Amino acid sequence: MSRIVTFGPGPKFKGGIANYNTSLAKAFDRMDGNEVFIVSWTQQYPAIIPRDFIDRKSTTNLIEGTTIRVNYITNYNNPVSWYRTFHLIKILNPDLIIFQWAIAIQGIPLGWIARKLIKKTKAEVIFDLHFVRQKEGSSLDMTLTRYGIKNAHTYVVHSYKTANELKELFPRRDFRIEEKNDRSIPDFNRIIKLFHPVYDMYKPDPGFDSSSLKKSLGLNEHVFLFFGFIRKYKGLHHAISAFAELAKTRDDVSLLIVGESFWHTLDSKKVMTKLKNLLFAFFKSIFLRKKDDERNYRPLDLIDQLHIRDKVCLINEFVPNEEVHKYFQVSDCILLFYETATPSGVESMACNFKMPILATRVGHFPETVKDGYNGYLADPGSIQSMAEVMKKAIEKPIDRGNVFAASKEMSWDIYAKAILG
Repeated sequence: MSRIVTFGPGPKFKGGIANYNTSLAKAFDRMDGNEVFIVSWTQQYPAIIPRDFIDRKSTTNLIEGTTIRVNYITNYNNPVSWYRTFHLIKILNPDLIIFQWAIAIQGIPLGWIARKLIKKTKAEVIFDLHFVRQKEGSSLDMTLTRYGIKNAHTYVVHSYKTANELKELFPRRDFRIEEKNDRSIPDFNRIIKLFHPVYDMYKPDPGFDSSSLKKSLGLNEHVFLFFGFIRKYKGLHHAISAFAELAKTRDDVSLLIVGESFWHTLDSKKVMTKLKNLLFAFFKSIFLRKKDDERNYRPLDLIDQLHIRDKVCLINEFVPNEEVHKYFQVSDCILLFYETATPSGVESMACNFKMPILATRVGHFPETVKDGYNGYLADPGSIQSMAEVMKKAIEKPIDRGNVFAASKEMSWDIYAKAILG
């Protein structure tokens, strides 16, 4: 029997890391004899960040039917809560603690908590690395990342790119990469190369009438989907521009954009929102590279600029978990024309719906997308190449059975067993 703590945002939060942390905890819970706890943030980021991170729309209890216990305790802005977090985990006396690492700004609290746990408990401390090198960089990123993740017995990565970045971050450590949990590798030097598991919380509804939704949304025969938070690195501006090129030659295509604009979730008229925006802008101007500042990222303006409004369906809001399936079931391909990438939760969701993946040759995508088999790869930064793979997806459609075959060994249960060794 193992007592396991998964640390990260709990199920009340929005986004891929919350879904990921919850899914991992559920996978451990399904194994006989495990006792599983989610230890979660109450506030994940500095209070000045002008964004609402709580999922206020979904009604499904994601841990219903499990024995998982959730503790919302860690407030980024309150160091006393960091100590309380350490103390709680120490009392739980786990065999294994898995931290979800997804953003450098969390380095100070997570680094402090991990260091205390290494010193004061017998638990194995694992960092599940969704990135090492930040997608949008600041002058402090590598310093915060180095401090945040240095105290760990084991690291889990989802791509060789991330493993190589970890080696670069700690050049004096004798890291060894394994694709299973090899306990013969000394602590602090163990890297387990796994994969981003396929989400099991989003499943096709066999009784869903996709043709009716397609008609009500005004979609044409061939539907390309962009799904998820609208962030610059995800390349929605590329997707819209490439689609516009395709639409010049075809009248039977539609672009379905479903997702919340990441930095526009609060009421802009409120005094507190205005104050947060001012403070956040000030600190970003100091620490963030100008080219990575997303404040003026407005890809949706391209829809009218490129005169494709009649072929685009826009759902510019956060989608509750219960409604995710319908947008995947009404679409033919997922667009992942990223500028930079670590394993993608949206890619994982697409696999669960056996949806062909159209991605750029960046990050891990060449590892997971076999060009012509489970999707097509486009040249990064080339709108023409992206438009060509969209055209190819129509003229030479991918067998959806191939998408399933390519991802069938990427389940949460296999992933959790690999971590436990």
